[in-house]
Amino acid sequence: MSATEITLGYAEDNVKLQLKKANRHGLIAGATGTGKTVTLQMLAEEFSQQGVPVFLADVKGDLSGVSQAGSPHPKITERFERMALPLDHWHGNPCVFWDVLGKSGHPIRATISDMGPLLLSRLLGLNDTQEGILNIAFSLADDEGMLLLDLKDLRSMLNHVADNAKELRSMYGNVSSASVGAIQRRLLVLERSGAEQFFGEPMLDFNDLLKTDGQGYGYINVLVANQLIHSAGVYSTFLLWLLSELFENLPEVGDPEKPVLVFFFDEAHLLFDGAPKALVDKIEQVVRLIRSKGVGIYFVTQSPSDIPDEVLAQLGNRIQHALRAFTPNEMKKVKAAANSFRSNDAFDSSDVIMELGVGEALVSTLDANGTPSVVARTMIKPPRSRIGPASSGEIELIRGQSPYIGGYDTALDRESAFEILAKRSEQAAAEAAADEQRKQHEETQVRTQKKPARRSNRQSAGEAFVKSMARTVGRQVGRNLIRGILGSLFKGR
Repeated sequence: MSATEITLGYAEDNVKLQLKKANRHGLIAGATGTGKTVTLQMLAEEFSQQGVPVFLADVKGDLSGVSQAGSPHPKITERFERMALPLDHWHGNPCVFWDVLGKSGHPIRATISDMGPLLLSRLLGLNDTQEGILNIAFSLADDEGMLLLDLKDLRSMLNHVADNAKELRSMYGNVSSASVGAIQRRLLVLERSGAEQFFGEPMLDFNDLLKTDGQGYGYINVLVANQLIHSAGVYSTFLLWLLSELFENLPEVGDPEKPVLVFFFDEAHLLFDGAPKALVDKIEQVVRLIRSKGVGIYFVTQSPSDIPDEVLAQLGNRIQHALRAFTPNEMKKVKAAANSFRSNDAFDSSDVIMELGVGEALVSTLDANGTPSVVARTMIKPPRSRIGPASSGEIELIRGQSPYIGGYDTALDRESAFEILAKRSEQAAAEAAADEQRKQHEETQVRTQKKPARRSNRQSAGEAFVKSMARTVGRQVGRNLIRGILGSLFKGR
């Protein structure tokens, strides 16, 4: 685990990736069936073997084999021989399985407060007006120090904002009850899609993704996503939230000798489909800056054109599998992909991209000076782990040996906005009842003693509630929770 580079494959010589430049991000692209998933698996295990933790999403259900030892095969043996690599080093890799749905791995949860209004608005598909109201709900919760942990907390806070819209207008702006109702309906749809399991506690501690095992190998954190991918919005928003967590909370390390974490974003086009320009700009900013935290992001998609130019420009290490072109528009995409490489006088990249066989790719990586290498037609090195899924029994065995058993498997429900607002409502109702009883008593005394009624100076229960809330906000000003680029909470170190 003292290497400074890893072997990606063979051209005229072995093609290498500098570990010190691996945090400069990367792209794995190619048409369906050209070998992207196997390349992803090979890269993940190479990083793991060098002590670099990995996070990847298994969207097809066939990456779990990275946990199991591979076996000889004539075509694999031929490639290892051409690369002068040993033929008997088959091995699995240390893995932890995670599952947002909590079925095939440790549950992954985030709190509503931590996700923030920007990502939640994208998840719910809100318009500008609705997003503004969601921001008011978050601002009020942040100002009052009330945690929004799960969906029932957010519903309660939205109802609270709607019920007190008049009193809140001067401080937070106008609130439309119709827009609040629209948000509530979107939350219901989200809940019925199964996403409510994602919101709550215990929330994922991102430090648990940065661990190595007892032998110093990086854990490969496998997100079981073959069901989650059907909820594309939840899938992409979850990964964005995780990137935001890493960006906001990891310390600056510059360019380390090897990455702190390598993050593979499969089906990367889902991240940008329908995303507003403002969100794409923020993603570009995170991608540009997170490398100084030692995190390498590798986007996996069919075509480089799936990635906005501002983001694509940040991806220094590129593996381009075959593309097919049957229309003029597809041919433009092929030429654009070819032109993104530093040309090789030995061949025309735009022709070769359409000729590549399965397991072949055009590869360009950053050299020690950070300069892209001349593109090379490369036979990609096969992984040493099993190509294809692990059995359910094998996965259960690994889950039983997980270092996080018991840490995430039981949901918690501590006091938060729902409980606080419910108590306030009960208290307000009790005060209103007591006030009504007192008024009746005073009226009885007036009738009995024939004295003029004394006007009560007491406030109504609703007035008292709003004024108490305003005082609480006043006390909280100056120590608001801090939110980062993508809206997640900054926790400090």
